[in-house]
Amino acid sequence: MMFLKHKYSTEDLIQDCKSGSRKAQELLYKQFAAKMMAVCMRYAVDKMEAEDMLQNGFIKVFQKIDDYRGDGSFEGWVRRIMVHSSIEYYRKHHKMMQVVELDDHTPEQSVNPAATANLSAKDLLGLIQQLSPGYKMVFNLYAIEGYSHKEIGDIMGISEGASKSQLSRARAILKEQVLKMEGKKYEYAG
Repeated sequence: MMFLKHKYSTEDLIQDCKSGSRKAQELLYKQFAAKMMAVCMRYAVDKMEAEDMLQNGFIKVFQKIDDYRGDGSFEGWVRRIMVHSSIEYYRKHHKMMQVVELDDHTPEQSVNPAATANLSAKDLLGLIQQLSPGYKMVFNLYAIEGYSHKEIGDIMGISEGASKSQLSRARAILKEQVLKMEGKKYEYAG
């Protein structure tokens, strides 16, 4: 039996999960839970909600594990399930914000690269968490997960144009917040 070994490869765990092994599921969960929790946190209101999203996501991973053919990264496959599961959870438990398309796309002001270089990843993620739910989801799906506006529209049930508008607005809000943070740092330095 595979569990007598000290190290388990991901491929071995996947095969054992396909055979219904609870122990393999537990080990696979432990292997990916921390990374996938970070994914869920980007879509959740708080840590408790992210934990619920994580659990729901892993249930789907184990239900669909027979669909994984090994063509791409298993972690990427799991991440995609987590994103879709998190959005599904959010839709089910929260009233989705109405999305309005903006006709006028004002040119975005650029932020000084030196200002963003001083931001930690934690600060930036904190700013993203403060965005309204619609803006946060579109920003995460586009900027972090790499989805196209068409894919985002399909996932969220909005038009491609609405996705672009939401992203533009989210970026503008984030830039404004970055500038405010940098201004406060300079106040303390002087």
